[in-house]
Amino acid sequence: MPVSQLTRRLVRERANRYCEYCHADERWQFIRFTIDHIRPQSAGGSDKADNLALACRNCNERRGNRMTGRDPDSGEMVVLFNPRSQLWSDHFVWDTTRLRIVGQTPSGRATVVLLDLNDDRHDGDVIRIRQRDLLDGYHPPQDDPVLPDESPG
Repeated sequence: MPVSQLTRRLVRERANRYCEYCHADERWQFIRFTIDHIRPQSAGGSDKADNLALACRNCNERRGNRMTGRDPDSGEMVVLFNPRSQLWSDHFVWDTTRLRIVGQTPSGRATVVLLDLNDDRHDGDVIRIRQRDLLDGYHPPQDDPVLPDESPG
């Protein structure tokens, strides 16, 4: 049974229309974001709101049905970021340019790598999109943490 329209609306509103992984803003995209099963249905995940996240198509497709990824610092397999049980700001920050997401924890780093959150190699070019959104005042979300600028001066 597909996720109900009411539940879809709740998930979208709860996320304030941001992808819960890369924090892209759905309002400025060309296609609606998808509803992601945090614990995939293939692993017994439900269609209940507490197992669902709003995700842009890139994040949803790249995550697929995986719940773990490799932390590039330690090489260990770790559980990916879970937007229902963890805060984005505990695991990620924006770099000083506000264009690249930096993982701050093993879970955050593994999620950045697996979902390729800073992809600048494909036609979608998220960095270019973020640059445009930054110039237009839509990016990053107001409450997201940013690394401090360490330049002299």
